[in-house]
Amino acid sequence: QVQLVESGGGSVQAGESLTLSCKASGSERPFDSYAMGWFRQAPGKEREWVAGISWSGTSTYYGDTVKGRFIVSRDNAGNTGFLQMNSLTPEDTAVYYCNADEWNVPSARRGGSYWGQGTQVNVSS
Repeated sequence: QVQLVESGGGSVQAGESLTLSCKASGSERPFDSYAMGWFRQAPGKEREWVAGISWSGTSTYYGDTVKGRFIVSRDNAGNTGFLQMNSLTPEDTAVYYCNADEWNVPSARRGGSYWGQGTQVNVSS
């Protein structure tokens, strides 16, 4: 079973950028056995799918609210996934969760089986 640990959250001003990392460990399977995704949840709101990336990293997918601003990527040799967030707005303030699944790319329709503990992102105006 894979463990996921996010890092890179923090407080920024609107318009700035932030990159989140998701380090995987503890699995007997190689990192590219898992498709990855990112979700977020703001206070009082439902969890929102942000982005997904295929096992090899060749295919990426984005939610409408972040398309064109966020970039999802992965380094399979380093067992790490990334979410580069640009042009941040206060509406991006949330806890961001890394997500992984062996069989499906995490999407708005379905999250994967494995979750990180989350990292807080605060964007002030």
